Amino acid sequence: MRLKHYLSFNGDCRQALTWYAELLGGQVVAMQSFGDTPGCEDLPDELKTRILHGRVDVGAFSLMGTDATPDHPYQGVIGAHVVIDLDDLEQAESLYSALSEGAQDVEMPLQQTFWARRYGILADRHGVRWMINCI
Repeated sequence: MRLKHYLSFNGDCRQALTWYAELLGGQVVAMQSFGDTPGCEDLPDELKTRILHGRVDVGAFSLMGTDATPDHPYQGVIGAHVVIDLDDLEQAESLYSALSEGAQDVEMPLQQTFWARRYGILADRHGVRWMINCI
């Protein structure tokens, strides 16, 4: 069994997943727009460039996403976080710093806690909530 994260975006899925691939050292393995999907020919032009399905692989982990449509409006990422556990302090600090550039919300700056050398929570520029945990 493998658990995966599937995220919803408000028209910036392509930019977000491409950025995550670069940031996390992963690879974009799927990026299919609505316009390239059979059965979606009648969509308005502004929806055809939105992403129906995208996937980034980082090792054995996959981060997937889609863009919202009028039938399924964007509601933000609610009640969930993508958690990254690290044991490299420099990598944790670098990753948190990159994710915090243009962040929509910093819930907890990266700091030492009783369980971790560094721990922080934020919503990045795309609204995705992250927990960085360096043990």
